[in-house]
Parts: sequence; structure tokens; C-alpha cells
Amino acid sequence: MKVSPKFVGPIVMAFIMATIMTGFVTWMNLGFTDDFLVNWGRAFVFAWPVASVAAFLALPIAPKITMWIVHQINGYPSEK
Repeated sequence: MKVSPKFVGPIVMAFIMATIMTGFVTWMNLGFTDDFLVNWGRAFVFAWPVASVAAFLALPIAPKITMWIVHQINGYPSEK
């Protein structure tokens, strides 16, 4: 079975983002307690699937929003 980078990329990106964000937010909310890793793991297990779906949903929209922002700042469309 072959997989496409278009499928794997958002999942990997979501993994990285969910790992960083859940770790940071868990630390901010609870500090480094004795059960920090358990709490971080629990948050990650719920966050990664949500982040993966969000990445797939954002994938077609993000370039359009990016180009709109660049156009607003620069006053002209930038090169792709």
C-alpha cells in the first residue's frame, strides 16, 4: 500500500503541534507535578486526533488566507 505525502504530512504536523501545545498547556495549568507525564499523555491522546482533523480541514484554506494577508500587507499579490 502506498501513501501520499499529502496524507502523511498533516498527520505528522498535527503530531508535532499537539505534542508541543499539550505539553506547554499542561505545564502552564498544572506545573511539573508528579503526574505531569500522565496528564500530558491524556491531553495528547485527545488532542492529536482533533489536531489531525483540523490540519486536514485547514489545508485547503490556509494558502488562501495567507495570500489574502500578504496582499493586505504588501498591497499586491505575491509570487507563489
